[in-house]
Amino acid sequence: MPWLPDDFAHPLRADLPTGQHLRPIRAADTPIDLPAVMGSRERLWAVYGEAWGWPPATMTEEQDREDLARHEHEIEAHESFNYALVDEDETELLGCVYVDPPEKAGDADAEVSWWVVDRLVGTEVEAALDDFVPRWLAREWPLRAPRYVGRDLTWAEWVALPDRD
Repeated sequence: MPWLPDDFAHPLRADLPTGQHLRPIRAADTPIDLPAVMGSRERLWAVYGEAWGWPPATMTEEQDREDLARHEHEIEAHESFNYALVDEDETELLGCVYVDPPEKAGDADAEVSWWVVDRLVGTEVEAALDDFVPRWLAREWPLRAPRYVGRDLTWAEWVALPDRD
């Protein structure tokens, strides 16, 4: 059974009030994704490492390109979604938002998380993204009960949940 309605068209752009925007990530974003991820790698590993094994300490450009190509394919197939947070000119990747089908047991119909690069932690951009994502999902996505991993529950709590049947 698909996790989203067949007629759902995922948003192609979502503008934040701080001037940045979200759009689906693609393999061609490797030149801006790799520095963002590796420049914030220690914090990202502390968040996602146990759950996803990401990002690896020695991720190469080719590995990143393959990962982004996988995300791009999954977006096209509506299997999962990775949105890049980019500046207006799309010359810098500033973070990502993940909208995934639920892996863990419970009533959630999606599992959602997001991050910003280290230099934006604690800034108005991070605060705007924190405020924006739940409202955007409520307004533009056919979700009733998204689970905000790292927000509604910690990543450790999420890892400890039983897998969905």
